[in-house]
Amino acid sequence: MTDEQRVGARGRKSASELITPPQHLVSPELPIELPEPPDHLSDSMRAWWRAIVKDYDLEPHHLRLLEAACDAWDRMVQARTTIAEEGLTVEATHGRKTHPACNVERDSRAAFARLIRELDLDEPVPSPGRYMSPPAIRSNRRR
Repeated sequence: MTDEQRVGARGRKSASELITPPQHLVSPELPIELPEPPDHLSDSMRAWWRAIVKDYDLEPHHLRLLEAACDAWDRMVQARTTIAEEGLTVEATHGRKTHPACNVERDSRAAFARLIRELDLDEPVPSPGRYMSPPAIRSNRRR
């Protein structure tokens, strides 16, 4: 290589050399078969199950937690319906007492919240912008 070739290589770049080709971001393909929701779940929980397994990359143990969360939600709705039909109190041997379904509703709501936290489903959708370091808890969300 001559001195003139080296100098030319270090000189100003033309506009065509400065233009970078556009980058095309491609979404990763989902697995062909996503796990189907269990048969015993309500229709609304089956729809929610499908949305979750589509958006999150779940391991087999996460699917068990997801099923437990769906069960807890269905049980909470069932208890709420019972309370709406029968009232907040029931007749007992020593007067009126709180309907047992109130406790079922409360416990199911708490279980659902714990399971969602365990699954880390409340992590926001990652932005398509610059890469940011992962949060303290790794999210299961598909990227």
